[in-house]
Amino acid sequence: MADQSSQLVHKLWNYCNILRDDRLSYGDYVEQLTFVLFLKMVDEQSRPPFNKKSPIPKGFDWSSLLAKDGVELEIHYRHLLETLGTEKGMLGVIFRKAQNKIQDPAKLRRLIVDLIDKEQWTSLSADVKGDAYEGLLEKNAADVKGGAGQYFTPRPLIAAMVDVMRPEPKMTICDPACGTGGFLLATYNYLSDPKHYQLDREQKKRLATETLYGVELVDGVARLCCMNMLLHGISADGADEVPVEVRDALGSHGGKYYDLVMTNPPFGKKSSVTIVNEEGRAEKESLTIHRDDFWASTSNKQLNFLQHVFTILKQHGRAAIVVPDNVLFEGGAGETVRRELLKQADVHTLL
Repeated sequence: MADQSSQLVHKLWNYCNILRDDRLSYGDYVEQLTFVLFLKMVDEQSRPPFNKKSPIPKGFDWSSLLAKDGVELEIHYRHLLETLGTEKGMLGVIFRKAQNKIQDPAKLRRLIVDLIDKEQWTSLSADVKGDAYEGLLEKNAADVKGGAGQYFTPRPLIAAMVDVMRPEPKMTICDPACGTGGFLLATYNYLSDPKHYQLDREQKKRLATETLYGVELVDGVARLCCMNMLLHGISADGADEVPVEVRDALGSHGGKYYDLVMTNPPFGKKSSVTIVNEEGRAEKESLTIHRDDFWASTSNKQLNFLQHVFTILKQHGRAAIVVPDNVLFEGGAGETVRRELLKQADVHTLL
């Protein structure tokens, strides 16, 4: 299975090298791959033996791409991306603000006809598809110029955290800064592993549709996360629902509470927003968000995520969060957050 995945990654990656000549970055390529792969898989699902109703509007589906060539194909593809980006649900998240970055129609045609159409993606196991896509995301994250590494937490770190947290089948689990979905996928793998749990049919369905939730600020990263989850067999319950919300997690509570939160939020002293609690107003930044459920006002992102994570936990909920060295041992806001955390939560380990 690993061989099949690596062969697939090799094939997909080789084609990326051809497109690099046209100044396409690795990130651009993975994004274009996501669009055409999604359309091809929806097409396969709409045919026997699946016969599922396609969410794609007529005239903007996979067969509409196969029917065109040359400049006509390039124009139609651009129009298709624009149209699907206005749809609701999973379609909207995958295609929102999508742009065609492949300027050569002949290379676009080759990507569609020779690379994607030749495979039967639905018949490939979720492990093969998921591992292949993860392989591409990992290669993309390693491309220093692209800067995608900030959205990709090293998988061994994630696996270690999930092992320590021991998620259970009946839990709801969230990553409020989910990037390309590493924590959500590792949790899915842990819960579906027969060594940990023997899930019945109902539990498997619940795991795929009502267990894992993510929030991501950046459209392009959210689409990669959605596709990653989809290829691993995780979807939402209903066409209009998506496992990943595209919004600023710090902007509002979100209204949902979770049994388990695991996350590696973005680091940084300053952001374009300063969080202000009911105790007072922090001046320095021009854009402020009012959160009266926070203990301290600060423009330190990781302290704000730490406070946010506490607010979205159910009673007796648990969390594991990556923070930079010494962030909880600073004075000021760091000290306030540390005191409140130790007072209001059962802090197990600061590693």
